Amino acid sequence: MTRVVCTHPDLLPDALDAGVDYFTVYRSSGNEHASTVGTGLLRDLERDGLSPPSTAWDFTTFALSVSAADQAVPRGQSPDGWTRVMELTVAVSNPGPFISHKAHLEGMLRYLTGDFWHLDFVDGGEPAPRSTAPKRFDADCVSLLSGGVDSLVGAIDLSAAGSRPLFVSQMAKGDSETQVHYARQLGGVDRHLQWNHNIRVKHATERSTRARSIVFFAFSVLAACELHAQRGGQVRVVVPENGFISLNVPLNAGRAGSLSTKTTHPVFLNKLQEVMTALGLPVVLERPYAFKTKGELMAECANPGLLSQLVGRSTSCGRYGYYNYTHCGRCVPCLVRRASFLAARMPDTTRGYHFTTLRTAGRKSGANDIGAVAGAVLRVEREGPRSLTAGQLSFAAPAERAEYERVLVQGLTELGALLRRDAVL
Repeated sequence: MTRVVCTHPDLLPDALDAGVDYFTVYRSSGNEHASTVGTGLLRDLERDGLSPPSTAWDFTTFALSVSAADQAVPRGQSPDGWTRVMELTVAVSNPGPFISHKAHLEGMLRYLTGDFWHLDFVDGGEPAPRSTAPKRFDADCVSLLSGGVDSLVGAIDLSAAGSRPLFVSQMAKGDSETQVHYARQLGGVDRHLQWNHNIRVKHATERSTRARSIVFFAFSVLAACELHAQRGGQVRVVVPENGFISLNVPLNAGRAGSLSTKTTHPVFLNKLQEVMTALGLPVVLERPYAFKTKGELMAECANPGLLSQLVGRSTSCGRYGYYNYTHCGRCVPCLVRRASFLAARMPDTTRGYHFTTLRTAGRKSGANDIGAVAGAVLRVEREGPRSLTAGQLSFAAPAERAEYERVLVQGLTELGALLRRDAVL
């Protein structure tokens, strides 16, 4: 078992236990051996005029701590080289609600990261900030704005439908300027909150980051609670992610379980909704593209002209940082992106792919997903979708299961068209 402690600087022991990863949350302790997470967020919330309720704030502390622990503990040290046993202690301002729902939280994280989590909530965490310059947001919902294609389409569609979304972004190198640009182009400069988790680990980090989406959702909770305080009622949090990527069905046996990311998987989002409801958070998660492929949501965008104008600078790549903030062109998200432009009959204005030609990209060294995608396409074409989905859709009711299966088949059809265009198949 690996132990991680995320606490207030005042609670940090003078002598740090060997073998324990310590983080101070929101503030630095000055201890050269303690890592930090969330530094700058107190200042940013004050600037943005937010005064979150204690439960929403503690949920954010919890989410930041989970993401920090996910990065701090290497998977390679576990017996199977992947599955970790995580003992995480989190200092919050009011531990009672979190202790009461500890089993729900552990189960949610088990599904999200594939690890076994043992959570301990203790008193003494940073109290919720209180802004001295509160703001009112002329907004009627919250929408995640990542800088990707799907969140751009979601923002365009909401705006075209007459909604005024409060955009929430998690800052990421290579995406932050794009997030600001999209909000500005959609008339949402005054309805855009952009925050950073600022995880700083004192040693080499784990790169799989299966828990990365939980901070994004915590930031959306802060925004939703602000709208709730101003407007009352439950607040919609729109999660604009296409169903094919959300399902992320393993393309081969080597991608089973948490080896495929579950950041917006329906099971995880259902578990997250259950947790938020149990904690009394006024949030309703909505997935408008749960039964759409990326190609379909692009083709059906309410303002195709604006999408065509903006989409080129969006980011999809799973290895964006590895290739100097250029799309690699051959990971699953890149292949889905390229196939979606083709399916939507829209010019691909992406600012270049590191591997431009798919037929030869698979021969180059380094990780690539062309073979896995090609194999899945051929398998479904020859044996039918159940050969790939066996057991993967059991979470859904029969009617939804049929819709998810259709999304899978359509997504692979779009990918097959791309691979055939480039003479891979």
